[in-house]
Amino acid sequence: MIQPAQRESGTASQRLSEEEKAMRKMNIYTSAIKNLAPLVVLGMVCGAMAQNAKTRYPKMASVDQYLMADREAEIALARSAAPESIARNAEVLVLGRNGFETAVKGKNGFVCIVGRSWTSATDEDYWDPKVRVPMCVNAAAAHSYLLRITKITNLALAGGTLAQVNETMTTAIAKQEFPPMEPGSMCYMMSKQGFGGDSAPHWPSHLMFFFSDTDPAAWGANLPGSPVVGIADSSEHLTQFVIQTQRWSDGTDDPQAPPHVHP
Repeated sequence: MIQPAQRESGTASQRLSEEEKAMRKMNIYTSAIKNLAPLVVLGMVCGAMAQNAKTRYPKMASVDQYLMADREAEIALARSAAPESIARNAEVLVLGRNGFETAVKGKNGFVCIVGRSWTSATDEDYWDPKVRVPMCVNAAAAHSYLLRITKITNLALAGGTLAQVNETMTTAIAKQEFPPMEPGSMCYMMSKQGFGGDSAPHWPSHLMFFFSDTDPAAWGANLPGSPVVGIADSSEHLTQFVIQTQRWSDGTDDPQAPPHVHP
C-alpha cells in the first residue's frame, strides 16, 4: 500500500531550513538528471522553488512581452503538445493580460495551453518573457493540476515574485484551497516546438502524471535503468512522474530519446 509522504516534525531539531530543503531537492534532481536532465527541471513546475535562487531575469518584463500577439499561432502551439487525434478536440486556452482565456471550446475533456516562465522554466528563468512550453492536460488534471497553473499565472501577471508566489501557493495548499490531484491526472508534453528557457531550451518529448503525496518508489522512479523520473514535494502535497517518449506529437522520432524508450 502506498504511504503518503510524512510531514516534517515541528520540533526545532527536526525541522529543516529552507536552504536545507532546497539542497535535499537538488540532490534528488542531480541523481535523476544523469538520465533525463531536461525532464527533471519540469518536475519543479508546481513544486516549492528555492527561495534564494539566483535569477537571470531579476524583474518582470512588460506584460505584453509574455503574450503572443498572434492568437491563432498560440492555439496551434498549444495543440502541438499532444498528438493531433487528441489535440483537435481539446479545449484551448490562450494567455491574456489577466490570465488564461478560453479560445476554443473542447469536446474530449483535454485542455491545451502554452506555459510561460513562471510555471514552465527553472527558477533562474522565472521572469524570462521568451518561454513558451506547450502542454495538454486530460480532464482529471484540468480539474486539479491545471488549477495550480492558472493560479500561479494570475499571481505572476499581477507582479508576484518567485518568493511571493511560493508563499501564496504553499499557504493556499496547506489550507486545502486546491483539490488533491484527481485520479488519472496526466499531461502530454510532446511538442517539438516551444522554448523552455536558457537552462533547458527544449524539453524532450514526454508524458507527466500527477498524484497527491505518493512515494516515487511505488513507480520504481529514479532507480538505475528506470525510465521514470519521480519528484515528491511534501509542502505542495504533489508527486510528479515523468516518462520520456520516443516520438514527437507529429509522429516523427525524437532524437533525444534513448534507445530503450518505446512509443
